[in-house]
Amino acid sequence: MQLRLHTVNLKSNSKTLKRRAFLKDAALMTAAAVMVPSLPSCGRRSGGLSKGTAAGDVARDFSFGPDGSFTVLQFTDTHHIIGDSRSQRALDCVNEALDGVKPDLVIHTGDIVFGKPDIPSALEILQPLADRGIPFAVALGNHDSQFGSSREEMFEAIRNIPGCVNLPPKEGVYGCSNDVITLSGASGVERVFYLFDSMDAVILKGEEDVHCYDYIRHSQIEWYRQHSERLHHAPALAFFHIPLCELKEALDAGVQPIAGHNGEPPCPSRLNSGLFAQFRELGDVEAIVTGHDHDCDYVLPYGQMNFIYGRYSGGDTVYNHLGLSGCRVFRFRAGVPGYETWVRLYGGEIEQPLIF
Repeated sequence: MQLRLHTVNLKSNSKTLKRRAFLKDAALMTAAAVMVPSLPSCGRRSGGLSKGTAAGDVARDFSFGPDGSFTVLQFTDTHHIIGDSRSQRALDCVNEALDGVKPDLVIHTGDIVFGKPDIPSALEILQPLADRGIPFAVALGNHDSQFGSSREEMFEAIRNIPGCVNLPPKEGVYGCSNDVITLSGASGVERVFYLFDSMDAVILKGEEDVHCYDYIRHSQIEWYRQHSERLHHAPALAFFHIPLCELKEALDAGVQPIAGHNGEPPCPSRLNSGLFAQFRELGDVEAIVTGHDHDCDYVLPYGQMNFIYGRYSGGDTVYNHLGLSGCRVFRFRAGVPGYETWVRLYGGEIEQPLIF
């Protein structure tokens, strides 16, 4: 059911494509992971198989508020650089959105930073959450380990911010920021939020090497499957940075967004590792929520779930053509199936109010 549909198509111009190509090249130049028969051990750039908490741990179990609702605010692609005036718009956006929405939980879907010093940049853009005592979690983006610190170092620094609910990397699970957050009501777990680390970039070895964005690995899919079964396939949303191949397939097949701005083609990995198929088979994930493509904030139904982009939350350190920065909001109600979602722009204007 939809309250109001708002669909706008933005035509990509040459400037957009050039800046997009620049960011893509920057990501691929830092690729250090190589697809081989066995996964690499935990390394400075690749992340690799993590050694940390048990894979079965839940980061945190939340409860609905006194009014029976629970609100999640998604930031994405803040691309923050501390001390850079071009980032002021990102800081303003974060502070204004937190005060306007007053969320119960914030999930940042990556590309938190875009320059040196990287860890101080991450701490500054996330500090407003700590200042307000708002719990938050992150799913790291491809740029979050490209400016000096390893992915592990960046993740650990973020985990030490008061209010961060991410657990340490999971034993035997690829990447760092893979986490499970639950939302419980009177009858038990009603909602699950799965966070996946979609990593950075890889080189697929063959007769001709293929450079592309990284992909969700088998160990991450198995980690999700085990949690899904343990939680009796409770309705879920999946959050990560880089969209899946199936989004591009849907658009190529002529499926159109039902709301939002479609300002550039999606940039997923070239390798399909089967995460979408696992979502379909288990039947619990209702929406795949990502960032990465700054000129998109649309909702597209496909395969019995929704592909949902967050709203670009950054400043002017990278390309963006949507206009005002903002965030995406999700609201859940105790005992009520489905969810509400909308985009909130800086200043408070609401776009794309939808009920599923």
